Amino acid sequence: MPAPILKLGDHLIASLQPGLTDTDLIDLRDELAELVGSSRTRGVILDVSRLDVVDSFAARTLHTIAGTTRMRGAETVIVGIQPEVAFSMVQLGVTFDTVTTALDLEEGLAVLQRSRNGEGGG
Repeated sequence: MPAPILKLGDHLIASLQPGLTDTDLIDLRDELAELVGSSRTRGVILDVSRLDVVDSFAARTLHTIAGTTRMRGAETVIVGIQPEVAFSMVQLGVTFDTVTTALDLEEGLAVLQRSRNGEGGG
């Protein structure tokens, strides 16, 4: 089940769906890397609000997406981490220390806007 990707201005929003396989995550990584360049994207939001678990492979892949899009000129924000998911990730030592996170889509867009205005991210 692929993740839908929406374009909003110069941002891309990818909504990760429950049941994504490792192959789906790799396909998403590759598609976003391509789209950031071809669509002149300045910001990427990865919405994980529908996920009830983020395993170590998914976390590494999300880190890779953020690093890849950064190298292609776009900032990435991960939004919507559910409380139970955050707790489990911390207990397992899986974190997004080097990736910007935000509570929800609205806050993620605000982080990207602040960053674009030179006010720093969240």
